[in-house]
Amino acid sequence: MADMTRMTSIEQLNSAVQATEDQPLLLFKHSTRCPISAHAYQEMNDYLHNSPNEHIKYGIIYVVEDRPVSNEAAERLGVKHESPQVILVQKGMPTWHTSHTDITRYTLANTLCES
Repeated sequence: MADMTRMTSIEQLNSAVQATEDQPLLLFKHSTRCPISAHAYQEMNDYLHNSPNEHIKYGIIYVVEDRPVSNEAAERLGVKHESPQVILVQKGMPTWHTSHTDITRYTLANTLCES
């Protein structure tokens, strides 16, 4: 089982992105006020509890509670903000992202097994 680390500061986000030189990072941008995001959160947890790629680090950004971090992620990675959203970061660059109902345990497993 893998866990998601909550990103609560821009410094923490920047450090996590820099660390992708050695290990990929999957960022999950989650809104606690959205039912679609609640479903995506469940799908993400199902993926993490069943057969996650252990070579990837997993982070979560609460887009309402930690808005500056969410905005910085969109700006730094050049990926238009959506929530829910997942962004795979490798060597400091986004290499894949998807959002909303496309975030499923199956999509995650199929995409991340190759990373």
